[in-house]
Amino acid sequence: MSVPSPTPAEPGSPKPHATQEAVQEPRIGLEAADASHAGDTLGTGEPTMAGAETGSANRPGLGIAMMLIGILLFVTNDVMGKWLMATYTVGQVLLLRSFAALLMLSPFIWREGLMTIIRAPQPGLQTLRVIFSTLEVAAFYWAVSYLPLADVMTFYMAGPIFVAALGGVFLGEHLSARRWAMILFGFVGVVIAMRPTGAAFSMASLIAIFGSLCFAALMLTTRNLRKTSDVSLVAWQTVAALIFGAVLAPIGWVTPSGADFVLLSLLGIVAALAHICVNRSLKLAPATVVVPYQYTQIAWAMLFGYLVFGDIPESGMVIGSIVIIIAGFLIFLDEQRAKTRA
Repeated sequence: MSVPSPTPAEPGSPKPHATQEAVQEPRIGLEAADASHAGDTLGTGEPTMAGAETGSANRPGLGIAMMLIGILLFVTNDVMGKWLMATYTVGQVLLLRSFAALLMLSPFIWREGLMTIIRAPQPGLQTLRVIFSTLEVAAFYWAVSYLPLADVMTFYMAGPIFVAALGGVFLGEHLSARRWAMILFGFVGVVIAMRPTGAAFSMASLIAIFGSLCFAALMLTTRNLRKTSDVSLVAWQTVAALIFGAVLAPIGWVTPSGADFVLLSLLGIVAALAHICVNRSLKLAPATVVVPYQYTQIAWAMLFGYLVFGDIPESGMVIGSIVIIIAGFLIFLDEQRAKTRA
């Protein structure tokens, strides 16, 4: 299996199969770190199977360690996915990864009851959430086929900023002038990261932004589905990805070797373990302690992108990612202060 080319063609031009690059689902944002729904992870819009017990947040050292392990697992999963996509199609990766994840979920689905999951409340909103989930995954895969891993991660890290803006515009949430200033500051970071010049501005960047907006919409819909069990949310999202993968998989199908089949299956398993670690970290320590460590994913993505795929981050992307991180963290702290006052 060959390593993807570090300089793939632009969208719209023919692309050799061996240069296809993709990763697992987008990584963690800030918005859901303090969600009251115990299963919500940090902005992925996906619950975990870490358990429902709340526990006391009095072990910050272990909480930080679990967050760092979870983030490293996420990025490792990304690297595996990108490596595999040098040979296999997006449809195959989605199909086999989702199938493995569904097998992992099967004991939880059995315990929950199949009919309970099928009859999940608010079916319209559930359907909308699944659509957003599928669109953001597809956009993420497409964008990362043309952009380095760290670049796409940077755009998706803007998800919490979009959540704050969309919540104020479409949900009527009150946003102070200070919060709007933070949101605008984050948008400046997005513009810097996109490098809007004739030479650098690309359709791939727009696709990544579209995916990030779908990601934000996914978080907003998940926030409004707190009466739905964690198992139901994960099951529906996994089934949707499985169906989407099954539709795409026959196009350009490549029969995987035994070793690659194991790696393709591990994508779903490693992602689930990463979610569990992140969720556990929030139960061991306050969100204000562990959330900042999620941004180590950018450093890991840049390091692995360089070592494995030869991607060298450009200065504009580095500066833009720093601005986005600062804005996202300021929004998170402002939300914490608002909850404390309430």
